[in-house]
Amino acid sequence: MPENHPRISREENTISAMISIYCRDKHGLGDQLCPACEELRDYALSRLQKCPFQEAKTTCANCRVHCYKPAMRDKVKEVMRHSGPKMAYKHPILAFYHFFDGRKLPRKLQ
Repeated sequence: MPENHPRISREENTISAMISIYCRDKHGLGDQLCPACEELRDYALSRLQKCPFQEAKTTCANCRVHCYKPAMRDKVKEVMRHSGPKMAYKHPILAFYHFFDGRKLPRKLQ
């Protein structure tokens, strides 16, 4: 598998951190993910690998191509609603980049 572009690697770190915060708070397993959260993380990372925009991508919420299954998309929204506010103090650099990545205009798929 080719090496990720820094933008995709950062997005992988961000979603992994958000899922970790959510799982720790909701399921109480410490640093270990529960099976459902691990499945969600693996799904999200696989979607990032297949993203047609790669380094030019905006955040998934602003994307014109929604590649998540509806149930998984709803679960990620729940995770982000819970973890998003906590990212500023738990992972401030990732939160900063995610904020600015969300300001990028979505590109059209060619």
